[in-house]
Amino acid sequence: MRQSLFRFLSPVGGFADVYLIETYHMSFDSLGLSDALLRALHEQGYDQPTPIQEKAIPLILQGRDVLASAQTGTGKTAGFTLPMLEQLDSSPRPASKRRPLRALILSPTRELAAQIGENVTQYGRHLSLKSTTIFGGVNINPQTDKLRRGVDILIATPGRLLDHAGQGHIDLSTVEYFVLDEADRMLDMGFIHDIKRVLALLPNKSKRQNLLFSATFSKDIKTLAGQLLNDPAMVEVAPENSTADRIEQTIYPVDKSRKRELLSHLILENSWSQVLVFTRTKHGANRLVQQLEKDGITGAAIHGNKSQGARTRALSEFKTGHIQVLVATDIAARGLDIALLPHVVNYELPNVPEDYVHRIGRTARAGHSGQAVSLVCGEERKLLKDIERLLKRDLPRCDEPGFEQSQADATSALLERSGRNSRNNNGSRNNRSIDGKNSRQRRPAANDRNQQRRRRAVS
Repeated sequence: MRQSLFRFLSPVGGFADVYLIETYHMSFDSLGLSDALLRALHEQGYDQPTPIQEKAIPLILQGRDVLASAQTGTGKTAGFTLPMLEQLDSSPRPASKRRPLRALILSPTRELAAQIGENVTQYGRHLSLKSTTIFGGVNINPQTDKLRRGVDILIATPGRLLDHAGQGHIDLSTVEYFVLDEADRMLDMGFIHDIKRVLALLPNKSKRQNLLFSATFSKDIKTLAGQLLNDPAMVEVAPENSTADRIEQTIYPVDKSRKRELLSHLILENSWSQVLVFTRTKHGANRLVQQLEKDGITGAAIHGNKSQGARTRALSEFKTGHIQVLVATDIAARGLDIALLPHVVNYELPNVPEDYVHRIGRTARAGHSGQAVSLVCGEERKLLKDIERLLKRDLPRCDEPGFEQSQADATSALLERSGRNSRNNNGSRNNRSIDGKNSRQRRPAANDRNQQRRRRAVS
């Protein structure tokens, strides 16, 4: 293994270690984990740690706070759950009539929380620790009963966690380990205020071990890390916002009106049996499922307007192969862990370039390869350029015979952008108010409402 050590100035002063890992040859047996954990890993078929696991696990076992970043699908969850389970199992449980909560893992979405909960159960199957997962969209009473009986490890979304805390169902003052997973997604979804409310209910950060894991870093994340972490070790195993090398990425230029036809063609012509498709809107996801079913392709939609039961059922049927296509909005861009998922399709490009990284990261997980296809019409050219600028490379184009993009589609996109610019420059429809200030600055209330709706949909 080649390892380079750097140091960076942390947001709270001082320096933190930075480990950049290039190759790995270790086994889980050499990381200091107990026989019970190793047995569970071997039963799951895991023998060799990924780079993020190889470096993060020893640091966490040493008691260090950690700020870690890795490509999506590279095993971040095991990177923090395994050493946490090891330490909880090997240290005495505090004396209490009821089993006190000792570890809290905060997740941005229900799907990711459920996935983490499954991993904790699998890895800790030979330990005497109890865990549970809580999130919104389902009956709160069964969750309350489990919390009252006491658990060692809690995996939660912010909204439902604060609901339980507000009703006195849970005491967070005993937490010894706090994990903030997918922190960048938390900030994107407007959870910063909820995070601060949770932190206020926890012991002082110097009295607990803190772990912040994320697929990407940003200035806001490093600022949050300064508020959350004590003298952190920073582990980064891939360039910021990079995508896995094992993902074959292809752009198909196509007229907007023929996207659905091309998608059906690619699925049927290539006999794709399991395809995760991303749209930008909930209504678009529902409509696409109906259109695909008319072409004989079974599918289901998953998004924030679906009940938790419907989302869980759709994901289960997709994993077991009962449906061929799962159409999702960006609520599923993180947290979906589908073994051997071969194909991801961007039916519509995301408005935020970083979401592209997370979307296609649903394939090529756990060392496997995968294919990411994007159907791009003329009006999405700017979105594509933003993605390529983020990735620092051009993505290969492929013209599917019979579906080549027409000049009319490209021209109409240019005319539409020109029309928007013209309206923006028109004195009666511009972006400035009469006092000369940008009118967009007057819309925070609407933006806040949108963030609140997104938070309710996922937590």
